[in-house]
Amino acid sequence: MKYANELFFAVTSIILWGLVIGSKHLIPAKKIVQPESFWYIALILEAFCFTFFAIAPIVQIKLIALANICHLGGYLYLAAYCRSLSNPITPQFKRLLLLALLPIGLIFEFLMQYGTFVQRVSFVIAVTDLCLVWQLIELKRLHKLSIELPTFLIVTIFGEIILATTRLILLFYLDPPSTIHLYDEPYLTTAVRWVWFAFTILSYVAVIGYASKKITIENTQSLRENQKITELLKEKERLVYSLMKVNKTAATGALSASIAHELNQPLTASALNIEFLSAKLEKGLLNSELGKKVLGSLDADIQRATTIVTALRSIFNDDDLNIKEVQLGNLIVKALDIIKPEINSKDIQVQLRVDKDLLIKAIPIEIEQVILNLFNNATDALANSEMQKRLITIDATKVGQSIHLIIADNGKGVPFEFKDQLFELLSTTKQTGMGLGLWLCKHIITRYGGTIKYEDAIGSGAKFLITLPSAV
Repeated sequence: MKYANELFFAVTSIILWGLVIGSKHLIPAKKIVQPESFWYIALILEAFCFTFFAIAPIVQIKLIALANICHLGGYLYLAAYCRSLSNPITPQFKRLLLLALLPIGLIFEFLMQYGTFVQRVSFVIAVTDLCLVWQLIELKRLHKLSIELPTFLIVTIFGEIILATTRLILLFYLDPPSTIHLYDEPYLTTAVRWVWFAFTILSYVAVIGYASKKITIENTQSLRENQKITELLKEKERLVYSLMKVNKTAATGALSASIAHELNQPLTASALNIEFLSAKLEKGLLNSELGKKVLGSLDADIQRATTIVTALRSIFNDDDLNIKEVQLGNLIVKALDIIKPEINSKDIQVQLRVDKDLLIKAIPIEIEQVILNLFNNATDALANSEMQKRLITIDATKVGQSIHLIIADNGKGVPFEFKDQLFELLSTTKQTGMGLGLWLCKHIITRYGGTIKYEDAIGSGAKFLITLPSAV
């Protein structure tokens, strides 16, 4: 039994170094000093501790002091890791943590020179128990915050507190000679000490398992977000393809590129976030706080892209075969019927002057959509108007081979700074909306060889002038 302690220390150090090497993929070397990696620092300190204990009788007995400093440092850093699970660790806290090892080392060295074995053990166990209690307090805070607890770690911490305290009580009861050292400790307390160290190893196994589980959960969330992004990217490709089919001129082709560019912004941002998440997962750097932040950005980008795709999906389709001669007056009446309830609710009057037999060649639903968009803009403008008489005027006449349609209101008109980009894609004067309405109007009218422009109405308000080729 002479070398039993040295052998046990050597075996324990091998096990701990095995855990260090086995869990290295979770903590890249460049990030080892980050709070989420404190458990790894603690594991390395414990591995050095038992290595020093194993070689001290052979190399230099004073290595026991360094071993105990590493041992207590391991408990200190493991407590700091537990704190990092619910609280951000500041740089000042990290510096204090490192400085705390200095007085611990000085006190133990003093006890090595002038104290007894029981006094040294009492100091080590007192600091150990304080660190273990600190760990439990931090884990209790996790419970209050409804964060998943590392249950097995809690069990091993309680076991360590009981065993360490039991060892100290037994030493006081047995009252060994003051001249003995660690390797001459009584058999009973030695046995308790080794059971305690077994629980120490189990604590690190629990921490590694908890860290791996967190990474797995974050990886699953990332994969789900990746799937959503992939679906949106496919939808974007389908939309761009549809745009290229319906846009047959250089101007409309440029508009398609604008839409693709607008979609690319949230989707490219999402793709970069996915790449960032994947890189972090591969390197084991993804912690809960960073994961939530990136996933929040992904969700915002997805919602933005989804809104754009939903609005555009119903706009571009292959309905060229549905072009036919249609009475413009009938389309105006249909649009008025749709918006009539809103006009009445806002006490808006409508003046309608439409010539008969105004025939155009178009897809009826598209021209109706243009008229309805302009009606909606007018009613929105008049809803906030202070005019006593709220009025929308509609004039449709034939001039030569063209049909002229004028829709005007007596609201506030369009602010000067918005006039130049009024018909641009995703440009809007409203607090809500995507800025597709007027761009879509221009897109549709241009497809049929017509024009649309804006003028300030006489007095006040907005006036839109549309020209379309006459069918007769």
